[in-house]
Amino acid sequence: MEQTPWYFINDVTELDSPALVVYPDRVRQNISLLIRSIDDISRLRPHVKTHKSREATQLMMAAGIRKFKCATIAEAEMLAMVGAPDVLLAYQPIGAKQHRFIELIKTNSYTQFSCLVDNLVTAQHLSDLAVEAGMVIPVYIDLNVGMNRTGIAPDEAALTLYEALAELEGVRPVGLHAYDGHIRNPDIDLRTAECDAAFRPVQQLAETLTAREFDKPVIVAGGSPTFPIHAKRTGVECSPGTFIYWDKGYGTILSEQPFLPAGLVVTRVISLPDPTKICLDLGHKSIAAESELAQRVTFLNAPELKAIGQSEEHLVMEAGKGHSYQIGDVLYGLPNHICPTCALYERAHTIEKGIVTGEWQTIARDRIISV
Repeated sequence: MEQTPWYFINDVTELDSPALVVYPDRVRQNISLLIRSIDDISRLRPHVKTHKSREATQLMMAAGIRKFKCATIAEAEMLAMVGAPDVLLAYQPIGAKQHRFIELIKTNSYTQFSCLVDNLVTAQHLSDLAVEAGMVIPVYIDLNVGMNRTGIAPDEAALTLYEALAELEGVRPVGLHAYDGHIRNPDIDLRTAECDAAFRPVQQLAETLTAREFDKPVIVAGGSPTFPIHAKRTGVECSPGTFIYWDKGYGTILSEQPFLPAGLVVTRVISLPDPTKICLDLGHKSIAAESELAQRVTFLNAPELKAIGQSEEHLVMEAGKGHSYQIGDVLYGLPNHICPTCALYERAHTIEKGIVTGEWQTIARDRIISV
């Protein structure tokens, strides 16, 4: 007897489409795998930008994870809402974001917040606001190790900045942040060599700081592609994020990481425009569209379909002559990039034992929750 696919939803007729669905049992397996992949759970600082939900965070906390990383004030607030003890805003707050960050710290005393800085002008302003609010904010220097978007090189300039931060009243330098998301060679040996080369000056900077009698700086490094490499280092905190739901993109290039797809999009055939084409209700607003058209989604129960056109609410697929697809047919799509796909949905429907059992609000997709 043919086995029912893991993703099949028995009561899918109750689910409107397009829909984001998550499978909590597989999420738990991914969390367990992450923990087993490192020597000390306290070295894990998962990024929550993938799921943006309280429920996924709570599953990680239930497994013993206590440190988290995020990119927005809303994500930081979501983490505080569930009592996360240690939250790094891996973003340099500027302008109104600094005021919001101060307010977030004021209203959530249980959580220890920190953030990134990469220049003294921003740090001075943040320090002034912190002093006015009667607090001292832990900060990490954001290091540019090849992403070339934010941060400063891990050289003498970073050392000078660290020393200057130590002189400010409202901030306290505690560590170094080095995101190397540009390193994603499918060959793990080549990826490791590139990662080691990018990390070397970070390690040297940390050693110099210690030699100058600073407390040993905390190093937060990497994302999903370099997680297994940094996990082997001593004392480095690791920040993978996509592991929680996984996706087609990382599943293809990171074959050494056996995380399970745990988040899909459900879509339906809504039209048969001609004898060889079908149209789905999966437009730009329902699937991350930064990849080229042919790579945005793979249908687990229809892998032969080829995308040929997409607009805001529609995805046109070439099905070939004599296809058997009918209007109303349900397709299960594995996103190429799950993180921005999740941000397109206000909720994820939970699927357990083939049944829709509830929903996880993607609460931190909003720019503002309350602060």
